[in-house]
Amino acid sequence: MPIRIPDQLPARKTLENEGVVVMDKSRSARQDIRPLQFGLLNLMPNKERTETQFARLIAATPLQIDLSLVRITDHDSKNTPEEYLQTFYQTWEEVRERKFDGFVVTGAPIANLPFEDVRYWPEMVEIMDWTQTNVHHTMFICWGAQAALHHFHDVKRFRRDKKAFGVFRHRVLDTRSPYLRGFSDDLAVPVSRNNDIDRSSVSSDLEVLIDSEEVGICMLNDRKYRALYMLNHLEYDNRSLADEYERDVKAGLDPELPANLFPGNDPSQMPENRWRSHAHLLFQNWINEIYQTTPYDLGKVGTGEW
Repeated sequence: MPIRIPDQLPARKTLENEGVVVMDKSRSARQDIRPLQFGLLNLMPNKERTETQFARLIAATPLQIDLSLVRITDHDSKNTPEEYLQTFYQTWEEVRERKFDGFVVTGAPIANLPFEDVRYWPEMVEIMDWTQTNVHHTMFICWGAQAALHHFHDVKRFRRDKKAFGVFRHRVLDTRSPYLRGFSDDLAVPVSRNNDIDRSSVSSDLEVLIDSEEVGICMLNDRKYRALYMLNHLEYDNRSLADEYERDVKAGLDPELPANLFPGNDPSQMPENRWRSHAHLLFQNWINEIYQTTPYDLGKVGTGEW
């Protein structure tokens, strides 16, 4: 895996401790190849945890990838110090003239708000349109996926009667998809959302790749807008759902135990990760497909000239 991230980024030490080889700038310059350019628009409050989760998956490839951390331009984070953001992140305004081979847009903890009521929605619309001219392929996650489906396809969403929270079995609908090579016929996927998308509003332009009778559509492919929409969280680590549960308990919200997460439904036990292999496989397939189809001349990304 060669992935290049800022030298002092906390995620770097975590990845190195896991055996991931992180490349510095001088070493990458000696390799006579064009590194793939990836961006991560991190909308989550816990920036460090989220960037580590996605860097871990993007790193699982023999290709050299430069990962740029991006944030909304005019948004003050309540959970991440400004010094941290100034050190490791660029605003979207600072990267909007760049081209990217791959781009990830994360979820955001604002699911209860109508899209147009989100304070940074106008910039989100600009970013989503910008992916069509400056990004070869985009993966939208959770709220990011719902936002892009709403913007590009007018897909409707609705509030669930009960929050989908836990680890649920899903089935693969298209084993021929290049993004699902090597996937089992069914898989466990972490889910944490109060909203769902309305199946009747999903047009024929969208291909449902992974689905669940219990908690709804999981992932869709969009050939027209060169995007994948992942509504759930294969990137989660062992304790992501457990920490969310404990946070809500401490807040007095009386949450239900995450389904199928703790061994014996005992929250004192460490959750077992039953989705890690599919998370790595999805990102390896996605990156491989980008590598096979992106132009060598990065300037031609988004122009249709290749």
